[in-house]
Amino acid sequence: MKQKRNPWAWIPTLYIAEGLPNVVVMTVAVVMYMQLGMSDTDIALYTGWLGLPWVIKPLWSPFVDLYKTKRWWVLTMQLLLGSSLAGVAFTLNAPFWFQGTMAFFFLMAFSSATHDIAADGYYMLELDDHDQVWFVGIRNTFYRLAVIFGNGVLIPLAGMLQLMFRNRTAFTWSILFYGLAGLFIGIWLYHTYIMPRADRDQPHKTNAREVAMGVVTAFHTFFKKLPPKELLFAILFMLFYRFPEALLGKMSVTFLMRPNSAGGLGLSPQEFGLASGTVGMIGLTLGGILGGLLAGRDGFKKWLWPMVLAITLPDIVYVYMSYAMPSNLILISSCLFIEQFGYGLGFTALTLYMLYFSKGNFQTSHYAFCTAISYLGLMLPGMLSGYLKDAMGYQAFFIMVMALCAITFIVTALIKVDPEFGKKVKSEVSEE
Repeated sequence: MKQKRNPWAWIPTLYIAEGLPNVVVMTVAVVMYMQLGMSDTDIALYTGWLGLPWVIKPLWSPFVDLYKTKRWWVLTMQLLLGSSLAGVAFTLNAPFWFQGTMAFFFLMAFSSATHDIAADGYYMLELDDHDQVWFVGIRNTFYRLAVIFGNGVLIPLAGMLQLMFRNRTAFTWSILFYGLAGLFIGIWLYHTYIMPRADRDQPHKTNAREVAMGVVTAFHTFFKKLPPKELLFAILFMLFYRFPEALLGKMSVTFLMRPNSAGGLGLSPQEFGLASGTVGMIGLTLGGILGGLLAGRDGFKKWLWPMVLAITLPDIVYVYMSYAMPSNLILISSCLFIEQFGYGLGFTALTLYMLYFSKGNFQTSHYAFCTAISYLGLMLPGMLSGYLKDAMGYQAFFIMVMALCAITFIVTALIKVDPEFGKKVKSEVSEE
């Protein structure tokens, strides 16, 4: 049997590689298109469509389960992600810049969704149950560090480059995307060397018929995991747990950066990078770490409802800011820290529930199904959020978001969780 490599050697970089394309597609693209002159309605609609690969990834997740190894899929997708980043950079200065960048963003989203399937499957194969729970905070932390890099480094860097190159917006963004392409090649080289070959991560000798049967079996077993009523409640939880956050996601970015005349706070890219991309993401990271530690110590069920409170109630800071219109960067950063800390803590509940639900045969495919349902819950409200905000204005929009937090409470009350899930198993010492 091979010697196990320390998970700290590969978990941080693996989840940075998982998080970075996601934040580029879902957040950095929002800022880029906003700077290129698009409206909130168009931004939310078009970038919302980019979430589609994460929603439909169960259609090909069984292929990832059955063909090659999870490690092979991870490395292959990282190369494809580097190529798609270079494609965005290349087409930004072309006459067909919108069609070109959207095409490569879709390729990036598809590659990232497939990478998610393989990375999460590899994580579950390489680690035992307790280590999975203990490292859930760590993996979420480094995923969020990728978000910090996207929001707190890339966006401010774009602002600085635009000053240097006299507001040549498309040109400065292309420089950044070429740099990201090089970064992903470096990540691929590192993982080629450092990622262990998990004992259970073995290639499957399959033909087309066996793969097709595997797809059917994976779907069938997913819908047989629980009695129909409990399964419906589980799906509703995964779909609607983050409903308020789905509405906030893109509009919180435009609210912070739109000028005061458009109802926003008018932050510059550098100020946005500090307040949201750095301070806010530090709060998110700390919340994620705390969530994993608490659940690993006391079990998931004990902390479920505190996590629900954490992911919903702090959203009120946006209601406050939309009325007070603060200009003090420290105050804005403090509000974002509170909201993001709560989100990080509360998001742990969704991650752990999906791990709990997916246990058993076809766990990689079943976890992919769970994340797809969760992404659908983000995608559809997110696509409509720009239209709703433009129709209502930021103030009424944020009040509506707070009212809809009731949905999170309702779907949480419906689910059942084993009180022992996540607790550390104490080994018994036998007496001779």
